Amino acid sequence: MNPTERPYVHHGIVPPHLLDRLARSEDPRHHEPALRTLEHDSTLRTRRLLTASRTTAAAPSPAPADHPQRTIYDSGHQQDLPGRQVLAESDQPCKDATCNRAYAGLGATFDYYLHVHDRHSIDGAGLPLIASVHYGENYDNAFWDGEQMVFGDGDGEVFGDFTGCVDVIGHELTHGVTQHTANLEYYGQSGALNESLSDVFGSLIKQYSLGQTADQADWLIGAGLLGPDIHGVALRSMKAPGTAYDDPRLGRDPQPATMSGYLHTPRDNGGVHLNSGIPNHAFYLLATALGGHAWERAGKIWYATLTGGDLPADADFATFARLTAATARSLYGEGAETGAVLKAWAQVGVPTS
Repeated sequence: MNPTERPYVHHGIVPPHLLDRLARSEDPRHHEPALRTLEHDSTLRTRRLLTASRTTAAAPSPAPADHPQRTIYDSGHQQDLPGRQVLAESDQPCKDATCNRAYAGLGATFDYYLHVHDRHSIDGAGLPLIASVHYGENYDNAFWDGEQMVFGDGDGEVFGDFTGCVDVIGHELTHGVTQHTANLEYYGQSGALNESLSDVFGSLIKQYSLGQTADQADWLIGAGLLGPDIHGVALRSMKAPGTAYDDPRLGRDPQPATMSGYLHTPRDNGGVHLNSGIPNHAFYLLATALGGHAWERAGKIWYATLTGGDLPADADFATFARLTAATARSLYGEGAETGAVLKAWAQVGVPTS
């Protein structure tokens, strides 16, 4: 199947294994929101169909604007999208902080892709950015549905408001970038790469918005999203996969950092949220080895590999690693950048030749 003809797969920032764990809790404050979220996400996975073919079929604007076109809707705790419009581009901030955070996060993502990679919005052609907030009742997730962003408020116990983390917003919108470029298949290693690329650029969007260097960044995905009583710092750690949380309600972070811990599982589309820790860690090692702003060299290599046209939709880790090395050579020759790419992949046990 041509990449632009494949069905779009629903993604959510909270991986299924966390929701599964909460759904088995005896505490209704935990299992009821988790069960509703799991049931809803299952419905979405079977209902969300095209959008990749539909959105890429539209004729691109000959000169897309250098500013976003954002619209924020309030779902009113229902599941009908998009909801009631509450904020549009150039409007004054509204009274609802959740709406304002969503608006700002869409803008931060747009600014990153424009100013760092000369990309106009998610599709590269100025796609308007739409988001719905207050989705569902205690909905424990946020997702890009192929056309727009959707944010739950969280259950207030385990998860907070999903608009509170710009890297979460950047992560989900980057699924849209992947959708419009390599459109990586959402299963096994290609699915883990899909998730990892969203983590990488979600983290870079956060770092860019804060002006952080690689050594200043926390390399966490969703820092601040977990409730105050949860023993954990985030959903994932790129610096140290497997250490983001260790809590009786959530279990222990199962992400591996290297191929020696690779998880073979039929669940979670072949472990896409689990094994993504391996390419995540490779990027962290590359970025910190090069130093400075991670988006300037490491991010440029990853972006060029994603969008260059040579990345197959069913790419495994080794294919992606080989292509990043080739991209580094094309951009920088046989210098420090290429050497750092090769070393980073070797450290996580992925071959580049």
